[in-house]
Amino acid sequence: MTTTTAPRLGASPVRLLSALGVLLGTLLGLLLAAAGPASAHAALIASNPKDGAVVATAPQEVTLTFSEQIAMGDDSIRVLEPSGKRADTAQIRDLGSGGTVRYGVTLHSGLPDGTYTVAWQAVSADSHPVSGAFTFSIGAPSASAVTLPDQQAGGGAVGVLYGIARYAAYAGFVLLAGGAAFVLLCWRRGATVRPVQRLVVQGWLTLTAATLAMLLLRAPYTASGGLADVADLGALGDVLETKTGAALVSRLLLLGAAALFVAVLFGAYARRDDSAQEKRDLAFGLGLGGSVVAAGIAATWALSEHASTGVQPGIAMPVDVLHLLAVALWLGGLAALLVALYRVPDVERAAVQRFSRVAFASVVVLAATGIYQSWRQVGSWSALTGTRYGQLLLVKVGLVVVLVAVAWLSRRWTRRLTEVTAAAPQEQDARDAQEEAAGAPQETESGTSGDAAPADPERAAQLARQRAAVATAERRRTRDADGERAGLRRSVLVEAAVAVVLLAVTTVLTSTEPGRTEEEARDAGERAAATAPAGPSEISLPFDTGGENGRGTVRLSLDPAQPGGNEMHIWAETPGGTPLDAPELKVSFTLTAKEIGPLPITPDRVAPGHWSASAVQIPMPGEWQVKVTVRTSDFDQTTVDETIRIG
Repeated sequence: MTTTTAPRLGASPVRLLSALGVLLGTLLGLLLAAAGPASAHAALIASNPKDGAVVATAPQEVTLTFSEQIAMGDDSIRVLEPSGKRADTAQIRDLGSGGTVRYGVTLHSGLPDGTYTVAWQAVSADSHPVSGAFTFSIGAPSASAVTLPDQQAGGGAVGVLYGIARYAAYAGFVLLAGGAAFVLLCWRRGATVRPVQRLVVQGWLTLTAATLAMLLLRAPYTASGGLADVADLGALGDVLETKTGAALVSRLLLLGAAALFVAVLFGAYARRDDSAQEKRDLAFGLGLGGSVVAAGIAATWALSEHASTGVQPGIAMPVDVLHLLAVALWLGGLAALLVALYRVPDVERAAVQRFSRVAFASVVVLAATGIYQSWRQVGSWSALTGTRYGQLLLVKVGLVVVLVAVAWLSRRWTRRLTEVTAAAPQEQDARDAQEEAAGAPQETESGTSGDAAPADPERAAQLARQRAAVATAERRRTRDADGERAGLRRSVLVEAAVAVVLLAVTTVLTSTEPGRTEEEARDAGERAAATAPAGPSEISLPFDTGGENGRGTVRLSLDPAQPGGNEMHIWAETPGGTPLDAPELKVSFTLTAKEIGPLPITPDRVAPGHWSASAVQIPMPGEWQVKVTVRTSDFDQTTVDETIRIG
């Protein structure tokens, strides 16, 4: 059988891997830039007072309602006066009940009129920081000296570094778990191959370094956003008390066990003879222990991120562990196979066949767990196309389809390798014999070996370099002369390139608000806006009683302008804007459409030109006619009316 010689790749493996690294960095940077600050997985759906509301009197407290559970610190809600002075007591209270997540902070008494700023920051249940700000006014809007930082929680340089560390952690886990599994399940001789050993060890080092970096960056990532706070040991202590901090510390402890596993895999296991029963027993023990450690490391993500919150967390967490393990088996094994194909040209065809079967099983598990996760995180077709999470998920699915298509080509090359083995064993034996003969020392005329070292050390070193160059060239020639292997190398290289991009998209996806949560928060916000108090409604009614100093304006405020009890305030002013202290002022409400009213109300005078009435009962929503009667003297009186919306 004639073997077709495939064209050589235009670049060396080192250059190809360097190009992949540049591609990875570029794509990861673009994705992180597009992602911006970490998206909130808990959303503010209501507040009292509302954003932009104007209240007649200062409220006793400010309350915030969120779409899901959050963690708040002592300084998570700040209310600032127009001057920038702190207006709250810094005593945050949990007001949630019946599944409602609501927090409140008490305000100081005697607050001046003007525009107040409410700034809040917290950590959602799936470990991502959330923050925001809004304003409300007491009496009337005013200028404010408060300036809030442009950078949101989880943004800036700290956010970028934390995102890179997250990617590195995923990549390290894939190389560590997948590379070790490739050795145990597909290519036991790989335990003695230095490039494969380096790949797995680099995976362990990357995951360990990334975990330490995330632990140090966690405090500034969720709070201050300043890199200088990385060295704040007090903040680090606070991180260790959180769910995410406990997960990161647990991961470091498990990595200690993983280091022992790697030492045994490339030590005692690699030194034993393939046929020894002890090696088979050791392989079983390593497989069992390695599976437990890998599952434990994967669980540190599942217990602290998306899977731990939302719908069916008891099912979602083990499913997420299976998903991560399948990713590691497929992509990590793919990386190990790529290294083997480039650095060890004589890798056994049986090893490639075994990996093909492992990869197929991994894809099946990925499909099953991915469908469940997609349903859980997206929940509807509208969220799939109308939310950022859904759009990123579509990109991920597209990349997986491309990866599976390229993997199908790799399987075809693998089958051709099998056909070559079955059809031409004698040709393969002849090539092996030729390689052995080429590498054997040759006898010279004097009967000594041609490889004998010359007396001149410089000449010996030169010959050694020449032999190494010839051996390298021969290995490359032999590698590239095998058309089936060259085709397999190219397809596996393309798989690895797609996997790099896929892992970057997955990293961004894990820090993006799930589509289901985004839609539920939006719907909850709309419902809250429809049912929550609309805030104070105000109307102005110019009047003229006809007498001396009988002209002016009545300003009426009704809070919250909803059916039930309301608080009413009335101010009477002269055309010049000074208070007009009328001797008498009366109000009535009439719902003409339902023939309800008039409902008379006599407010109490609280100050010159200012009247109020509490517990003003409005029985139902609708367009109510408000009539205000103003008497400026014993003989001068007028009644003006205006319509106000209730509910």
